[in-house]
Amino acid sequence: MYFANISDAKASLSRLIEMVSNGEDVVIGKANKPVARIIPFDKDQSNRKGGQWNGRIKISDDFDTLPGDIQDAFDGKLQ
Repeated sequence: MYFANISDAKASLSRLIEMVSNGEDVVIGKANKPVARIIPFDKDQSNRKGGQWNGRIKISDDFDTLPGDIQDAFDGKLQ
């Protein structure tokens, strides 16, 4: 693990990124206390697909209908 203070990290960000891309752990500290860690970006390569909840959820027929008093409040009829 490589530890760099913020001032060192500012001056050598490219080198730190290169170290991370080569598998080394890099920790950035402030006043010699760790505050951040640089890790490699790992994009999930799998494609997402929908439909896993198909048939498992039921939405009531009146889902989009508000009760009268709440509808009145939205319409500005209640004072």
